[in-house]
Amino acid sequence: MRIDGIIFDKDGTLFDFRATWDVWALGVIDELSAGDAALAQRIADAAVFDLAARAFRPESPIIAGTNREAAEAIGTALPGRPVEEIESFLSMRAAMAPLAPAVPLDPYLTGLAARGLSLGVITNDTEAGALAHLGKAGVLAHFDFVAGFDSGHGAKPDPAPLLAFCRSTGLNPARVVMVGDSHHDLLAGRRAGMQTLGVLTGTALAADLAPLADAVLPDIGHIPAWIDA
Repeated sequence: MRIDGIIFDKDGTLFDFRATWDVWALGVIDELSAGDAALAQRIADAAVFDLAARAFRPESPIIAGTNREAAEAIGTALPGRPVEEIESFLSMRAAMAPLAPAVPLDPYLTGLAARGLSLGVITNDTEAGALAHLGKAGVLAHFDFVAGFDSGHGAKPDPAPLLAFCRSTGLNPARVVMVGDSHHDLLAGRRAGMQTLGVLTGTALAADLAPLADAVLPDIGHIPAWIDA
């Protein structure tokens, strides 16, 4: 079926998850624990983050969750701090995360736009975080639609934000591809009636994504060849 638009997840899709968010998490844990090794371990356990491996475990709720859900998880290790305070702290630190693009994004997105495709980003991060990251990477202007979990459309796996992209661009959902690295991304795409592509630049394995994906690719750089095929 013809493809008129592509929606990208952000973390683990446009940006390599491990190289970006594992590094970010180490900094967050270090700052919140203020040198207290026992507290650092409690925060890591709450985040399902392996301090020895310096990496999120695949089952961490923070990987595909919203900023609020991340704050609620970490808050279980910080009972004296309001969740709202933790949420604000995480949001500020997320905006400064060390970004690692999955591919050189500017020429890649320029090539997709040259095909006449409408492009969007839908993330369970905050809208402000998404705009900051895309701006920092110098690619915000390539996207026709950007939404976070707090943009008023809901959060994945709810299909509502994906359908908001279609309303904004005037596209038929069946001719849009949802690209993501998590079950949440692909389930949202299926529920929206879209085509779905999994990518392996997050924490999920191909076997985790395959049941909900039309194809699983190493990274977004392989999408043009998939479209042509």
